[in-house]
Amino acid sequence: MINPSTALSVIPDGLRGPLINCFTEIARNFAERRWEPAELNGGKFCEVVYTILDGAIGGAFANTPSKPASMVDACRALEQRPADSARIGDRSLRILIPRILPALYEIRNNRGVGHVGGDVDPNHQDAIAVYQLASWIMAELIRIYHRISLQEAQQVVDTLVERKHPLVWQDADTRRVLDPSLSKSDQTLILLYSVNGWCEEAGLLRWVEYTNITQYRNRILQPLHDDRFLEYDRKLRKIKLTTRGSQDVEQRLLPNYNL
Repeated sequence: MINPSTALSVIPDGLRGPLINCFTEIARNFAERRWEPAELNGGKFCEVVYTILDGAIGGAFANTPSKPASMVDACRALEQRPADSARIGDRSLRILIPRILPALYEIRNNRGVGHVGGDVDPNHQDAIAVYQLASWIMAELIRIYHRISLQEAQQVVDTLVERKHPLVWQDADTRRVLDPSLSKSDQTLILLYSVNGWCEEAGLLRWVEYTNITQYRNRILQPLHDDRFLEYDRKLRKIKLTTRGSQDVEQRLLPNYNL
């Protein structure tokens, strides 16, 4: 898999840096249930993506992001650019992504996020839309520029963001759940939630402070694997949270804590 540190390295640093920073802010705010910042950063994200698309189609990238006078008109203008069958991802760059950006930008401008008087207050559903659309756009750009499958690209996107929550304390290579009254099973899920991708079994055991490795495997890891809250590779001794596990942490565990 592509190293996250080199993802989209073909894009100039003046655009790549703001792109990744905007996306990671959206993802982190979303994970921490901070709906308004998550949605607000969607506008900045759109402006960076538009600048990248404009440069990719025009043949020369700008040094820094710019805000078009009208996001809708600017994106429509991208569709009018001549098609180029030699350009990898031509239709996505000219048409598909430019058609998504205005919807994402609209949430920021007219849903009670960027200005007062919007139709609705910042909320979970709008934040989900912002996060999912931004995540898809990131994966599509990675797919195009690295010529990999969309599934592989999404895996790279998932590793770009480390989900942080004040319930998890971290120092160097040590992590702790700050509520020791939680079951070892729940602590395991929360710790996995804070990790990008796969986690080594030895590290997780140390973080949870389970004294017996055999019992931890049989009483905690395997049951959670059987219930599909995590994927446990016994051969490689690696663990990764599943979508079901992430949802359980976000809906059942984290809302109880505002540290």
